[in-house]
Amino acid sequence: MSFGQGGASWGPGGGGTPDWAALAEQSAARARRRKLLMIGGGALATVAVGAIVTAAVVTSNGGGTGKADGSASRLPSPAELPAESAVPAPSFSSVAPPPPPDPKEYISSAEKDRAPVTVDGFFPGKRLTMGDRVHLKGASSSSATCSTGTQGALGAVLTDNGCTQLLRATYRKGGVAMTVGVAVFATEARAKKAVDQASGGLASLSGGGVGTFCRGGTVCLRTSNSYGRYAYFTIGGFTSGKRVTTADKDVYAVNKDLTNFTFRQIHQRGRLQASQAAADPG
Repeated sequence: MSFGQGGASWGPGGGGTPDWAALAEQSAARARRRKLLMIGGGALATVAVGAIVTAAVVTSNGGGTGKADGSASRLPSPAELPAESAVPAPSFSSVAPPPPPDPKEYISSAEKDRAPVTVDGFFPGKRLTMGDRVHLKGASSSSATCSTGTQGALGAVLTDNGCTQLLRATYRKGGVAMTVGVAVFATEARAKKAVDQASGGLASLSGGGVGTFCRGGTVCLRTSNSYGRYAYFTIGGFTSGKRVTTADKDVYAVNKDLTNFTFRQIHQRGRLQASQAAADPG
């Protein structure tokens, strides 16, 4: 016989005593059912949240790549991705440019040294300024007979080595006058040989405000040198006729200015022709 709610069971023996073991079993069964419902509900909630997160991720990564029917677009595989743009890389020649021409090469032989040779080209203007020192230009001359502008044995030395032209110009500063001469040869070797064999000296050139100097046995300063196919000489001293000694620094200073200037003029001649050759290699 059964009485009461919840299907409580009263055991045998009468007297209305409940069957406590049966009640405990029923209570445990109800508790298990509630737990299963709670677990099931949690799982459903987890599935729902996961679905929402997945949809959000797909939406954010897809960013407008979905199809018109609402289905998600398939991401391309690496093989389907476009190749890198074929932008050409800068290229550099492995061949080094040729070195610039050597100016000395263009003044070492008549074959390459083709610019006109003139006295005004070597000794331009009416004065020569070197730093704060000004040398006034006197007379100048050019001769195809090199011996006419020399003294002693120098004329024969120049002629024997094939001198084709002798250019001279005189400068004065204070009481000092000096003539510088440039002898032109076909090759550098001939110019060097002429300097090595030099004897006697250049003849001083008067005129243009400069009187006769360094003549008649007066002791004067004489120098000789060469660069390329040009040999250059100087002779200088006092316009008063006073003899030059090693203590006369003014004479040596004028000589230094004139020889430096002449060297630069010869070098500049080579530099200009080398530059022209580089600009027009054909």
